Amino acid sequence: MKTINNTVVALFLAVALLAAPSITVAFSAKTPRSSSRAPNPVIKVAAQGMGLLKPLFRLEAQIQAAALGALTGLDKEQVSAELDKTIAKNKVLIYTYALSPFSTEAMAMLDASGYEYKQIELGIEWFVLGPSGSETRVLLSEKIENGATSLPKIFIGGTCIGGCAELASLVETGELDSLAKKAGVRKTA
Repeated sequence: MKTINNTVVALFLAVALLAAPSITVAFSAKTPRSSSRAPNPVIKVAAQGMGLLKPLFRLEAQIQAAALGALTGLDKEQVSAELDKTIAKNKVLIYTYALSPFSTEAMAMLDASGYEYKQIELGIEWFVLGPSGSETRVLLSEKIENGATSLPKIFIGGTCIGGCAELASLVETGELDSLAKKAGVRKTA
């Protein structure tokens, strides 16, 4: 248990240290688009490391959604239908948290790619989500094979490609361009 606690503390410290410059970017004007941008290697490694906490976050997300949904009488089917509709109508879609360095990094990569995308911010961070945001977070986890509840969640052509680490890999290998072209995504001017 002590090893898990030390790992959790180390990951949160790393994220906190990385968040400061990312928060500045999140609240500033849109990042200028350029033809290419390498993913931040520290954020990429931290994003990959978050997988260690996936079982804990998944359980927490389910409890949060169930509790808030029960307290407010949330119509889960309506939230699910709205999510599916939003995914279907956007060629590139990213769900984010405002204070997440991983969300900020993923949006910076998308900005740099020049592809049009739609961003939906679920909230400031997971622990302040309301009933609908909490349920959406759980539903988003069901759209990806590994079941991660973390954000960002990125969809290209209606398929969830994952989060920040997966997007970074697609950018590094050049696969983002082929996926975007296959989905008919336009570049912005």
